Order: sequence, then C-alpha cells, then structure tokens
Amino acid sequence: MVDITHKSNTLRIATAQATVKVGSKDTIEAIIAKKIPKGDVFEMAKTAGLFAAKRTSDMIPDCHPLPIEYTNVSYTINTLEIIIQMTVKTIYKTGVEVEAMHGVSVVALTMYDMLKPVDKNVEIQHIKLLDKKGGKSSYKDNGASYKAGVIVCSDSISAGHKEDKAGKAIIAKLEASDVLIQSYTIIPDEVDQIQHQVKQLQNEGNDLIIFTGGTGLSPRDVTPEAIAPLIERRIPGIEEAIRKYGQDRMPYAMLSRSIAGVIDQTLVLALPGSTNGARESMEAIFPHILHVFRILKGAKHIEK
Repeated sequence: MVDITHKSNTLRIATAQATVKVGSKDTIEAIIAKKIPKGDVFEMAKTAGLFAAKRTSDMIPDCHPLPIEYTNVSYTINTLEIIIQMTVKTIYKTGVEVEAMHGVSVVALTMYDMLKPVDKNVEIQHIKLLDKKGGKSSYKDNGASYKAGVIVCSDSISAGHKEDKAGKAIIAKLEASDVLIQSYTIIPDEVDQIQHQVKQLQNEGNDLIIFTGGTGLSPRDVTPEAIAPLIERRIPGIEEAIRKYGQDRMPYAMLSRSIAGVIDQTLVLALPGSTNGARESMEAIFPHILHVFRILKGAKHIEK
C-alpha cells in the first residue's frame, strides 16, 4: 500500500453512481410495490452497499482500512433506469472514492441478483465517481508568489562540526510548495544574531522566515525567546498543529517549543532542529499554511 503515515486527517467525501436498467415497466412497479420474491429490493441492496463500503479494504488490496463515518444511498427512477448514488464520508488521511464506488457497485449487483428471477434483461451500467472532496485537491494554496528565508540556528553546524540536514529538509518542502528560497543562512544560536536575521529578512521582502533549531530545553536553545518579542501576533493554531503531528509520531515532540506568528505581512516560524522534527513540522502545516497570506491580505485591505 501507499505510505500515508506523513499525511494529516481531513474530512473526505466521495459520491459515486451506478445505473441499473430493467427490461420492463412491470419490474419497476414490482420493485416499488415490494413484490419481488426475494424481498424489498431497495432496502436489501442498500444494506449490502453499506457492508461493501465498510469492507472495501478486504476486497481491494491497495485500499487502506479506514473508519467509515457516514454513508447514504439514494435511488432515482427514470423510466426503466434506476440511478443509484452513494455518498461516503470519513475523517482520515486518504480519500473514500473507492469505497463509494465499491459500495454503489454492490448495491447494483444486489439489485441484479434480486431481479434476475423475474427479469432476464437487467443490466448494470455506468459505474462512476461523481465527486470527491478533501485532501490536496480541496486545498489549492501554493507558494508560487511567495519568498522565504531559511535560517539554521546551531552552534555546532555554524562552527562546521556538523552538516545541516534540517534546513535542507525545510527547503525541500518549500520547493515542493513552489515557494521561492531567497536565502539560506546558518548562524549560532544567539539572540542578537537571530533577531538581526528576522529584521533583515523582513526588510528584504520575505513572506516567510523559517528558523530551525534552538527550540529545545537546553539553556543554549534561545530561538523562541529571541523571536517572541518581535512577533506582533502569535498564531497558536500553527504551533498546536506542529506539536500534535509530531507527538502522534514520537512522544518526545511534546518537549519542543516551536513558535509561530506574524510581523506585519511576514510569517515567522521556529521549528525543531532535528531533521525528523523539521521535516515533520513542515509536513504538518504545508502547503495549507500558505492560506495565511490570503487572510493577511484581506486584513490589510480592511485596515486601508
């Protein structure tokens, strides 16, 4: 199966459709009157479809087991056609379009099985996905118009004793989100230098300023203390998202002191200095964090 461990839960919705065509108007009338020998066609088929949607991963090898949190089956009769629609919802890391298509297919198959003793001309037609929402396709913010500066705060890396990997992980995610990397700097974990970088990069017109390192509990970890006095508005939701994502994967993430906020129209982030910590923090918030610039732009327009 595809690795989805890096993804975050979002609301996922999918609607699929199938058509069952019968051979005569008498069959339609018998279905409506519940006179088919095998029972109530609509209710039996609906029940089968619900079971099918919930057990899709048992049938389709690459489908992930996931919590089905809502299903709905509806029928529309159009002359000799019965149009079936199934909607499936979940809050999870991957979508439910296959679940919806599997479910609606089984609804149609069940109807076929129940109708074949009385109608030899039943056909299943046009199984298709009508709509899906959630995941990347629903969050289209991209960084094509944004510029970023990345700063690595580390005494050992700035002294040349270690190689930077966290900063490069941040840059890789920014590039994947189409954000332009305007600068990449390695500095010691010192308050004056950190504050100087914030002011300089903001003056250079960067939309994003991202620090990595200095967010731990050591007396030398001063990045949050250096940045906090400069931030005009904290955004605690970003900090919470980073921490939750990390802690779901590694319990020590609760000890990180990541910080996020804005200075005028510039978003400033301080992320953990470990490679995994930096990478996971970026996975937790990108690319959807870029929506902040739409909000900031709107707020600036209101102020004017």
